[in-house]
Amino acid sequence: MTLPTTFNPAEIEARWYEHWETNGCFRPERPDAEAFTIVNPPPNVTGSLHIGHALDNTLQDIVIRYERLRGKDALWVVGMDHAGIATQMVVERQLETRQDKRTNYTREEFVEKVWQWKEESGGSITGQLRRLGCSMDWSREQFTMDPHFTKAVTRVFVDLYNDGLIYRDKRLVNWDPKLRTAISDLEVEQQTISGNFWHFKYPLEDGVTLDDGRDYIEVATTRPETMLADMAVAVHPEDERYASVVGKHVILPITGRRVPIVADEHADPELGSGAVKITPGHDFNDFEVGKRAGIAPADMLNMFDGDANVVQTADGLIPQEFIGLHRFRREKVASEEKGARELVVERMKELGCLIPHVAKTKKGEEVEMDAEPRQIATPFGDRGGVVIEPWLTDQWYVDVEKLAKRPIEAVRSGEVEIVPASWEKTFFNWMENILPWCISRQLWWGHRIPAWFSLDGEVFVAETYEEAQAQAGEGVALQQDADVLDTWFSSALWPFATLGWPDKTDLFEKHYPNSLLISGFDILFFWDARMLMWGYYNTGERPWDRLYLHGLVRAPDGQKMSKSKGNVVDPLGLIDQYGADALRFFMAAMESQGRDIKMDEKRIEGYRNFATKLWNAARFCQSNGIGASGSVKAPTARLAANQWIIGEVAETARAIEKAMEDLRFDAAASAIYHFVWDRFCDWYLELIKPVFGEGADPDAMPAVETREVAGWALDQILVMLHPFMPFITEELWHSQAELAGAKRPYELIVAKWPEPDAEVSKAATDAIDWVIDLTTNVRSAKNELGIAPGAKLAAFVPSPSDLAASTIERSSAAIERLARLTPVTLGEAPQGPAMQVTAQAGSEGADVFVIPLEGIIDIEAEKARLAKALEASRKEAKSLEGRLGNPNFVEKAKPEAVEKAREDHAHHTSEIERLEAALARLG
Repeated sequence: MTLPTTFNPAEIEARWYEHWETNGCFRPERPDAEAFTIVNPPPNVTGSLHIGHALDNTLQDIVIRYERLRGKDALWVVGMDHAGIATQMVVERQLETRQDKRTNYTREEFVEKVWQWKEESGGSITGQLRRLGCSMDWSREQFTMDPHFTKAVTRVFVDLYNDGLIYRDKRLVNWDPKLRTAISDLEVEQQTISGNFWHFKYPLEDGVTLDDGRDYIEVATTRPETMLADMAVAVHPEDERYASVVGKHVILPITGRRVPIVADEHADPELGSGAVKITPGHDFNDFEVGKRAGIAPADMLNMFDGDANVVQTADGLIPQEFIGLHRFRREKVASEEKGARELVVERMKELGCLIPHVAKTKKGEEVEMDAEPRQIATPFGDRGGVVIEPWLTDQWYVDVEKLAKRPIEAVRSGEVEIVPASWEKTFFNWMENILPWCISRQLWWGHRIPAWFSLDGEVFVAETYEEAQAQAGEGVALQQDADVLDTWFSSALWPFATLGWPDKTDLFEKHYPNSLLISGFDILFFWDARMLMWGYYNTGERPWDRLYLHGLVRAPDGQKMSKSKGNVVDPLGLIDQYGADALRFFMAAMESQGRDIKMDEKRIEGYRNFATKLWNAARFCQSNGIGASGSVKAPTARLAANQWIIGEVAETARAIEKAMEDLRFDAAASAIYHFVWDRFCDWYLELIKPVFGEGADPDAMPAVETREVAGWALDQILVMLHPFMPFITEELWHSQAELAGAKRPYELIVAKWPEPDAEVSKAATDAIDWVIDLTTNVRSAKNELGIAPGAKLAAFVPSPSDLAASTIERSSAAIERLARLTPVTLGEAPQGPAMQVTAQAGSEGADVFVIPLEGIIDIEAEKARLAKALEASRKEAKSLEGRLGNPNFVEKAKPEAVEKAREDHAHHTSEIERLEAALARLG
């Protein structure tokens, strides 16, 4: 088969992926081989491939293909997460388009609709992962709502409950009024928005005054509506201004509620008046203050329903006009409709309890305002998109403080390795200060909590209703908890439940613990840390040996990608344009131990060109009868160029192995890139061209040996490059064999990693390296001095090394053809203008070549040109150095402007070195 002239990625990608999957190549039968296991971070069933997925899954696929080539029983577990909130939102939106809603159905009917949606529309991302080339074991695709997985989730909940590690408690939660469910701290996004800071008078009870004579305490708040549920005012215990009134009371305006003044270190004497209003039912800090003041959570006042509308508090003191109002003015209704916030401010002003803010205009005039405008950090739900309300409810919690101890020890001891290690500090900080995890969600889609309540509120936790009924006794009516578990609770079981746990399956026994986990740093606590806790608790072992945390893919200017900024990149569009191989190689080459990656389409285009160069190299090989090799071991070689390329293959394989062991994807990609482009394509193919040139005997030893070595070397390239660029390498693997009318006995995806096992002559490889170094330096010197690349120049070597003398004697034709030097004379050069270039001769130092320039260029004109360019670059570099040394520029200029200045400075610094070297050549 002759390769087409043009490399067309789209034509080969779908064909080879279907072939691999259909023929079971992603999990070859290797029962006796060493296990290597990774699990993918399960994407949401609602998800589609974004650039972060492309990075994450490319890195995983590189590892799994590499380990498969090394002969391991490589298992990449694949599946999807049921994504409780996200999936329920999708289905509810579909109902809304038909003027329908969830509550028109029973819970069972709605869940059935979700399953129907999942079968028809969910999981489109799996097809997109296939387009990326992910070699996952699709035959065992998992879903977190599969029956065996649900069984495992239920078992874990019951075990934790029976061990006292899961409990029910009344606490504040992050409540999303749009989704009407609790969400975790990790699902809350802090946004800075424009707001106000109001100051109020809270009147002291009759007969009580401060030392300065005031009969009120001043408090300030950004949430005035919550004063309807205030239960105390706190002052610092060492604040002398309030020492005389601690233990006394204030009478709250509007509600008339009598609340105590308590001493608590939460109050900062340096901030505002030093007194703070305490709403324990609607603020996390106030909740703790309230508990320290002796207020039981069950007695804390709640003033909102699940939609964040005002409800009557237990003491019945909120005026009727507030009942039913939303917490804020509703934006989508008539502007005159007030929210509770606006009405509280209005009533406080009428009561004379609003302390106005005095501001100055630009002209210096003082004006009074109801509040001080401020930028306020405000919590938003990452899915609902509305302001989160701290809300006092009964929820289920995990005592993760106890569960965190074993993972902490494991990371400290090195039993579990985090790469890069710089993330360990963050890990320890979070794990050592971990708070109880609220795991219940007020949804219908998800794993229902296996707890049943009797009519008197007694709870029975069991894996089945029958077991719960047995606990409660005959005749006791039970109703199951309506809540479901947080999605992250179930996904924390992923490393072992996907392998059959709690049953001790053969798969579990062989593939647990997993070998490696690759994830973004942004889910270190959502998922990774929780897998460690669940793994140790449920299996007694770590879930995986190593954790690799990669960075984010950012926009070209370094900004985070977001739909609102319009800078999101579609990886499928990039695959359409450049091919999956090019995108994958870009991801690998740019991934440097967790640092963020800047999107650079030009680089992706460059890697598409790299694939094309390999394609053309294979076409050159085919046109000269170079086909597939039948051996993993290197052929016997006598010619220097052939010995050299065998040595280069061995060195490249070692470099990739070292990089992969260290999880340096960029180093591995760099090693194979430079070997293919520089050593094989640019040098080796040039070196062997004379063997196949006009008049050469195709049956002579040089041609026969070279065909064998070149075919072997190309095979090793395809194997080493395969993890990074699977599609083009598989295509070339088979086309090389078909050239000779043969067929590969196996696909490249299950081939064997290179083991050259060859001895090569150091003298031969040194000679080739010497010719390459000489040629590179001559070409560079010509370019610096404006001499045509093809110009043949005479050269003199006054003091040749032994290597130079022997190589010039035996390889003058190669030196003439590559370096364009002829004749080369061993001896002193004649007097006159000349340039000098060197060729590295290993431990013997460098050989100096003197190349006369008389009649080649105008020396003085060239010196003047170079000097002028040098002066311009020095001037520009100095200017940029001054700008970059100015803190005002670095700190206040746009990041892209600072980055551009740094790039320009680096360019001119490089130019200075190049131009100085060029002038030095001219003497």
